[in-house]
Amino acid sequence: MRLSNVYRLGLKELHSLRYDPVLIILIAYAFTIGVYSPARWVRLELDNASVAIVDEDGSTFSRQLADALREPFFQPPASLEIEQIDPAMERGHYTFVLDIPPDFEADLRAGDKPTVQLNIDATAMSQAGMGGGYIERILIDEARAYVSGVREELALPVELVTRIRFNPNAYSSWFLGIMQIINQTTLLAIVLTGAAVIREREHGTIEHLLVMPLTPAEVMLSKVWANGVVILIASLVSLVMVVHLLLAVPLAGSLALFMLGMALYVFSLTAIGIFLATLARSMPQFGLLSIPVFLVIYMLSGANTPFDSMPEPVQWVMRFSPATHFVAFSQGVLFRGAGLSVVWPQLLAVAVIGGVFFAGALGRFRRTVSLTRV
Repeated sequence: MRLSNVYRLGLKELHSLRYDPVLIILIAYAFTIGVYSPARWVRLELDNASVAIVDEDGSTFSRQLADALREPFFQPPASLEIEQIDPAMERGHYTFVLDIPPDFEADLRAGDKPTVQLNIDATAMSQAGMGGGYIERILIDEARAYVSGVREELALPVELVTRIRFNPNAYSSWFLGIMQIINQTTLLAIVLTGAAVIREREHGTIEHLLVMPLTPAEVMLSKVWANGVVILIASLVSLVMVVHLLLAVPLAGSLALFMLGMALYVFSLTAIGIFLATLARSMPQFGLLSIPVFLVIYMLSGANTPFDSMPEPVQWVMRFSPATHFVAFSQGVLFRGAGLSVVWPQLLAVAVIGGVFFAGALGRFRRTVSLTRV
């Protein structure tokens, strides 16, 4: 194998990409709008939740409780009648409906323990749990203040002190921005490299390569480095310009170390893309094949949900995916400021898995080339 052949074939790939405006627009969109929009507008924390109150008491305290549900956590509470609760929630108009029963204030003053019903639409998963806790805390504080005139809590035998590390304000945009870059990288590294192989076959240019003194490894490596360089540059620009500057996400660790891990990760993904391209016979088949592979790789990588919360058989299988180790690597470097001495096991795992996928893809690609020669 000659590196000069790999270099020149890679330049051919970059030249082809240069004159493909659709792919250029796709890459630009994925690493700008595709990263910024979800990170900026998707909210995992409680924000602007819709709430309604059924005030069967009509007392001073019930009106005071409605005033305590404030922005930006909640929208101004709407007023409902009791018979409107079920229809309103079935239509998805409100995430929370608080039903204050009759004589609530009188029972509270008498020292009784009146019951308040809070209806929660649990289909709003990101807000249901946190919002229910917020409203419960607001109700307790307001009731204590109304009865005793103070909001101080009773002395407890244990004092809990909470420290939020690596994201003190719990901004979801900090997390989503980094994860979206990994998401777009995973998708495009598979699609671009696999599409390059399919394009050679559909355009008939694979025959031109076969009559040249080239090896399958040279052809594969040229597609890996050419498409990999494009994705690496796009991800670096997106990380600095979009995530760090526009979204104001601090990057705690070494950018050079992160890009080293990204290079190994892209190498693994491009090998997967070529392997899938050797299984597909056309571009539509490749697209249909790559979508479920991408979804499984990303959704079960630990980027969206904690990896430890998954069933053990799923965890065992997903340890053979490069995305699982790269997500842990990225969070360690960019959020926690971890150095090479901490994240080297993840780097090694990504490199080994990438080597295995590359060997498998090379074997399939050689077989494909041999069949094409015949």
